[in-house]
Formats: sequence, structure tokens, C-alpha cells
Amino acid sequence: MSVVLNQDAEERPETFCYQVNGSCPRTIHPLGIQLAIYLSCAAGVLITVLGNLFVVFAVSYFKALHTPTNFLLLSLALADMFLGLLVLPLSTIRSVESCWFFGDSLCRLHTYLDTLFCLISIFHLCFISIDRHCAICEPLLYPSKFTVRVALRYILAGWGLPAAYTAFLLYTDMAERGLHLWLEEMPCVGSCQLLFNKFWGWLNFPVFFFPCFIMISLYVKIFVVATRQAQQINNLSKSLAGAAKRERKAAKTLGIAVGVYLLCWLPFTVDTMIDSLLNFITPPLVFDTFIWLAYFNSACNPIIYVFSYRWFR
Repeated sequence: MSVVLNQDAEERPETFCYQVNGSCPRTIHPLGIQLAIYLSCAAGVLITVLGNLFVVFAVSYFKALHTPTNFLLLSLALADMFLGLLVLPLSTIRSVESCWFFGDSLCRLHTYLDTLFCLISIFHLCFISIDRHCAICEPLLYPSKFTVRVALRYILAGWGLPAAYTAFLLYTDMAERGLHLWLEEMPCVGSCQLLFNKFWGWLNFPVFFFPCFIMISLYVKIFVVATRQAQQINNLSKSLAGAAKRERKAAKTLGIAVGVYLLCWLPFTVDTMIDSLLNFITPPLVFDTFIWLAYFNSACNPIIYVFSYRWFR
């Protein structure tokens, strides 16, 4: 069989990532399509990095924006910016060339950073929903209850917990137990596809969806309270009415950000869980599409801020 593979590789060298036994097949796109994909991905990377860089600069530079909510937004923007800088360039090459040319160690590091920034995003969005819930539902207690120090504790947890979980997931053999047959047969030379057993597939389900459930529940309650406040707004003074209106608008904006996050990440998360139960049957093109849809979320948040926040404009 290895002789046949070698002959086939010699006859069609461009269809394999490497000229060795067990090399991954390579999809060759016409030059025009290849350039178009590279330019599209480069534009996405640029929008992601620059958009989130503007958020980081605005919140860091202007002291008037040094509020607990904006510090959480700053930390979220940092995670999205690092995703654009450290993950997306290599993901672009992998998607266009359908091969991984950077070795197993960098593959594992790339997957670690990819998973890390994803979890940081969902943790931060969950913490922001808690902040907005407190601001809308307990407006009198909010200034003393959700301080900058509290926000910094949330930020520390939002980075530390995902970093520890992802390191344990990717740098121990727990995820690979029970997959010896698949690990011997499936990965080919030039692939960057880490496999997870059924235990990790189901463990990832609450890791992603429990925070999402919290966010949805809190925003439903925020919507109910904000609607009731709108009916009572005529009884408030002008200054209090303006403050209540700003808080509701902020909650609405962050609710949109959470909704976009769920739309972008839901297909990839569900597919990852189901794939581990069905012996990894997802076609590479479909898997790649789900990944880039998830990446798209990191470029969306700054766009949402541009159209919603006057301080950002």
C-alpha cells in the first residue's frame, strides 16, 4: 500500500502536503480563487485587529471611560485582538492550503490559543451580562456593588480559568485516552486536527452552554425590568430618566453582542460535541466553515460598538 501511495504522490505531487508516506491530501485552488481567499482573510484579520485595537486605545486613554463595564470590554477586546494577531494568520494558511506546515508543537500551541481566546470571550460576555443586570435591576446598589476592583477580579477569573482549563485539556493525555486506534489511523502528515474523546466532548457542552444559559436568563430579566422602567420613566426627573435610558441602551447593545456571539459559535460548539460521538465524520470544509464563522465574532464586537456607543465614535 505504501508503494502505491508513493507512486501516486510522484504522479501528482501537488495533491499532497508532503512527499512522504501518510501525507495529507491537499486541495489545490486556482490562483485567482486562492488570492481572493487570502485577501478576504487578510481583510478579516485587519478588521479584527484594528477594530479591537481602537477599543483598547479608547478605554485605556480616556479616563472618563474607566468604568467597570468598560474595563470588561477592554479585556474582551484584548482577547479578540490577540486572536487576530496570533491565531488567524496561521488559520488562514491552513484553510487556503488545506495543510499545516508548522509542526506538531506549534499546532498544539495554536489550538491552545484558539480555544483560550474563545473561552475568555464567553466568560467576559457572561460577566458583562452580570454587570448589566446589576446596573438595570439594582441601580441604587450598583455603584457600590460592582466597583472597578470587582471588575478586575472578574477579568482575572476570565483569563485564569480558561488558561488552566485549556492547558489541562491540551497538554495532558486525558483528552486522548480511549482514542489510540483513531490517533494511529486518522491524523496524517500535514494535519492539525486534535481529537477529543467522548468525555471531553460532553464536558465542553456545559463549559460553553452554562454561561450562555446565564447570559440569556439575565438578559430576559433585564428586558422585563427595562420595559417596566420605560413605563415609569415619565415619573422620574430629567437627569434620572437620562441615566436610566443610557443604562438600557448599554444593556441592549451588549445583548446584541451576546446574540451575535451565540450565532457565531453555536454551530462550531455543537459540531465539536457531536463529532466526538460519531467518530469524527465532519468533512474538513464544513469544519473550516464553522471555525471561520466563530472567528467572525471577534470582528463583530467593535462594529457593534461603533453603531451603538457615542463615546467610541
